[in-house]
Amino acid sequence: MVSPHFPPINAADHQRVRMALPYLKEYGWSAHVLAVESTSIEGGVSDPCLMRTIPDHVPVTYVKALPVWLTRKIGLGSLGLRSLPYLLQAGDRLLQQQSFDLVFFSNTVFTSMALGLRWRSRFGIPYVLDFQDPWLNDYYERSGVSPPGGRFKYGFAQLQARVLEPKTVTQASHIITVSPAYPQTLQHRYPALKPHQLTVLPFGAPQNDFDLLPTLPIQQQIFDPNDGKRHWVYVGRGGEDMALALRSLFLAIQMDRQQNPDNWRSIQLHFVGTSYAPQAFAAKTVEPIAQACGIADLVKEHPDRIPYFEALQVLVQSDAILLIGSDDASYTASKLYPCILAQKPILAIFHQSSSVVDILRDCQAGQVITFHTQSPPQSLIHEVANELRLLLTRPKGWQPPTNWAAFQPHTAWQMTAQLCQIFDRSMIEFSALGA
Repeated sequence: MVSPHFPPINAADHQRVRMALPYLKEYGWSAHVLAVESTSIEGGVSDPCLMRTIPDHVPVTYVKALPVWLTRKIGLGSLGLRSLPYLLQAGDRLLQQQSFDLVFFSNTVFTSMALGLRWRSRFGIPYVLDFQDPWLNDYYERSGVSPPGGRFKYGFAQLQARVLEPKTVTQASHIITVSPAYPQTLQHRYPALKPHQLTVLPFGAPQNDFDLLPTLPIQQQIFDPNDGKRHWVYVGRGGEDMALALRSLFLAIQMDRQQNPDNWRSIQLHFVGTSYAPQAFAAKTVEPIAQACGIADLVKEHPDRIPYFEALQVLVQSDAILLIGSDDASYTASKLYPCILAQKPILAIFHQSSSVVDILRDCQAGQVITFHTQSPPQSLIHEVANELRLLLTRPKGWQPPTNWAAFQPHTAWQMTAQLCQIFDRSMIEFSALGA
């Protein structure tokens, strides 16, 4: 029996696919990856070591995109639009030359997902969508928060979403989301969607990457782990929607430092990769809040994104890990599992509805403080301060008593099993439709 194939379309974010590739054969699937080359991604960070995580037997087809310097002349910088003609051409060629059974779209460049409509119609092949973020999203309008990249860029992206999302979503065989809140949103928006067509599936924990890390020539440039200080790190995006959690953290630090100044003399906080913008345009969003809260001397922000394995090294060499959540209840941090695998003390401040809360508590991997969307930062200060004092008492090198048995369902191996079950069902249901 020939194993089914699927060509995932991937751009800046390919974590789901990369985690699944080593395990697909075990579940009767094989893959051909279709991706945009890193040199065509504005602000993208190239990490050659990532290629070592892709199994040798997996073919990868890279395509280019129209250069930004050219499209900027007509006011367009979107990777989705710049790469669309190349993805279309390469995808058509692959589907004509080889036998594929399903197309899996897993990225945050949503424009590419509309190609599923063409390939379904032209080649009679089902497609599955993986939403790592919402495509059509009214959060920034409702909250008044400035969107990443600015309102003009965001507004143009949402215009595309209003045109492309309805038919793309309703013709999909299945939809995967990382947020438990998003299936309800989609069903409300598109009543024709059935509950069995939507699955919440977080990213799998990248244990293989942590096994590989010690063998790589990786040196992180964020801090010196041997300088006598204790380095607490946060690796991930920033943004106004995280201001509530950040203010509660910084105000609690300021209050405790006033009472116990000696405890904070050796502490340094690092916030890494907080901006999506290219290096020349990356603005700091964390340091201004630290300044306003009176702890600017303790906080260093590195807004530029860093290579994936360097980010893992930052986590591994840290003394504690901070997880900062959004005031958007649907936000789920994809960086959670690497933080747990780093086996460092974790302090998380998250919306009470985030799946991060339950996972950390179930696995006993870190301390969690929760808030409501309308919670004032001052209401969290004393709870945060208590957790900070506990964190300060941990000796260097202390590891949390993580329940690894409870963590097992979150591994990439287990998540790939669920992913392949979705592929199997999608093919069966598509065939039953006689499409």
